[in-house]
Amino acid sequence: MTRATTRLDLHDIQRGVLSPRPTPYAATYLLLRIDDQADGRQLMRRAAEVVTSAADAAHPLGDTSVSVAVTYHGLRALGVPRQSLDTFAWEFRQGMAARAAALGDTGDSAPEHWEPPLGSPDVHLALTVVAPDSDRLDAAIDRARPAYATLPGVTAIWRQDCHATADETEPFGYRDGISHPAVEGSGIPGSNPLETPLRPGEFVVGYPDELGGTQHVQPEVLGRNGSYVAFRKLHQRVAAFRRYLAEHAATPDEQALLAAKFMGRWRSGTPLALSPHNDDPDLGGDPYRRNAFGYADDPTGYVTPGGSHIRRANPRDADVAGEPRLHRMIRRGTVYGPPLPDGVLDDDGADRGIMFAFVGAHLGRQFEFVQSEWINNGVFFGAGAARDPIAGQRSEQDDYTIPQRPVRRRLHGLPQFVVTRGGEYGFMPGLRALRWLGELPG
Repeated sequence: MTRATTRLDLHDIQRGVLSPRPTPYAATYLLLRIDDQADGRQLMRRAAEVVTSAADAAHPLGDTSVSVAVTYHGLRALGVPRQSLDTFAWEFRQGMAARAAALGDTGDSAPEHWEPPLGSPDVHLALTVVAPDSDRLDAAIDRARPAYATLPGVTAIWRQDCHATADETEPFGYRDGISHPAVEGSGIPGSNPLETPLRPGEFVVGYPDELGGTQHVQPEVLGRNGSYVAFRKLHQRVAAFRRYLAEHAATPDEQALLAAKFMGRWRSGTPLALSPHNDDPDLGGDPYRRNAFGYADDPTGYVTPGGSHIRRANPRDADVAGEPRLHRMIRRGTVYGPPLPDGVLDDDGADRGIMFAFVGAHLGRQFEFVQSEWINNGVFFGAGAARDPIAGQRSEQDDYTIPQRPVRRRLHGLPQFVVTRGGEYGFMPGLRALRWLGELPG
C-alpha cells in the first residue's frame, strides 16, 4: 500500500534547511551574542523579515539566502521559559563541546583547543548568508547587517568567510557536496534516483518520521517547521594527506587510486562503484548518474572498501548493523581558507578546511550516531575499532584495510588528517517561531 505524501509548510521552513546551494557560491557564517534580552527579541523580529523560506524558489534575491540558527544558550538569553527549553533534544541542551567524547573530539580536536568563542556559552545565534558570488554575498550581508548592527545589546563575536568553487572541490581535491537525500513533500529531488524519499520528520520537527513518530517542541509554534543543525569548523591537513599518498603509492595514477580507496570516489566525483579502475570526469560531473549506485553487490568491499569515507557516511543498501535510512541527514560543506598549490607537500601554515552544517530532526540518531558509530568506529561492518581514513578522529595512528585479491592491503600509521576547530548545535526555527521569539513577554 502506498503511503500518503505529507505536505510541508514550505513558507514557514527556512530555505537553508531543504534547498540545495548554488554552484559556485560564497558564504559567511556570523556568530552573535545576545547581551540584552529586549535587543535579542528585536533581533528575532528583524530576522523573520530577512530569512528566506523554502518556498522562495523565485525569490527576488535569486539563489541568495539568509538562515538563522539559535543555540540553547541563545534561547535562554532570549528568555524562553524553562518548560519549553526542556522539550528540546537533550544533546542540543548540552551543546557540542559537552558532547566531545561521544563525537571523538579528543586530542588536537578537543574543545580546549577550539578556536574562541566556538563551543562557549557566548555563542547564541548563527547567521548564515549564501550567494552565488562574493559581490552578491556582500550585498546580502549589507541588507542583513541592520538586523543586528544597530542593536547595542547584540554583539558579533566571530565570522568565517567561505566559498564553493565551480568544480565543487574541497581542500583534499575531491568533488564535494554530491549526495543529498530527497525529503518527501519538499518538491526537491534527491541526488540518488535509487533512494526512496525520506519522511519529512527525519529533517523537520512536527512531521512523521521513518519510524512513524513525530518530534515535538513546546509550544508547538516554537518547534514546528524547525530543524536541528550541527555546525563544525574542520581544519584539513592537506600537506600531510598528500605526503601520505606519495609515501604509499609510487606513481600519480597509483596515488589517485589510493585516494579513491580512502574516499570511495575518484576526485572528479565518480564513485568506485560505477568506475572501479579509472576516473571518469564526465560521469563525475553528471549529477543524474554519479549517485545512482549501491553497495549490495560489493559485500566484501573489493570495489568500494567498507571503511571508505562515503560508504561509512552513507552505507546505502549495504548489509550493516542497523538501518541506514534512520541515520540520513542533510549535509552542507563549504570551503574556507586558501588552497594549497598543486604539488606542494609541505604545510604553509595557512588555515584551510571545511565549514560543515548537518541538518536533521534527530541529533542523537543522525549526526551523533554517524560520528560515533560509523566515522569513528567500524563495528557496524565488521571492522572493529577502525576509523574513517579521511575524517576519523584518532588518539593514535590507525591502520586502514583495502580488500583485494589475492591478499588484502593493510596501510599502517594513518595520521590525523582532519582536526575539529570548533562547532555548536543550533536550532533553525520556522519563520513563525522567529516572530514568536521576538514577541516573548517580559
